[in-house]
Amino acid sequence: MKTRSKTAFTLVEIMIVLAIIMLLASIAIPSYIRSRKRTQATRILEDMRLLDNAVENYAIDKNKGAGNHPSFADLKDYIKTGTALYSGSGTDLLGNDYGPFTVDSLPRVNPITVTILSDVIETSFWSPYQ
Repeated sequence: MKTRSKTAFTLVEIMIVLAIIMLLASIAIPSYIRSRKRTQATRILEDMRLLDNAVENYAIDKNKGAGNHPSFADLKDYIKTGTALYSGSGTDLLGNDYGPFTVDSLPRVNPITVTILSDVIETSFWSPYQ
């Protein structure tokens, strides 16, 4: 008489595998979120540098003096086409407005953006745009 061997997983084995997967996920997900926020902050800081350069080029090209307030639309001509900043509507990745812009003054990071990202980014990170 032939006997068949059963090759199935027991409920305990499945529960152990699920516990290991949940443990790994509980470690990986917060790290992913922190990494994503840091990347967003770096992108916003780079956008601030590009906008600062755009304000300078705008002032030189249009012969604007100190205290002039260009809009984001005025600065679009001085931002590289095809970039996310160029195709954007003047808001950062979190939906907060860039600006206001002033000739001979550094642009400022939106305080709401700083607050949202403050759990992973120190305030000194935003310098000199804060």
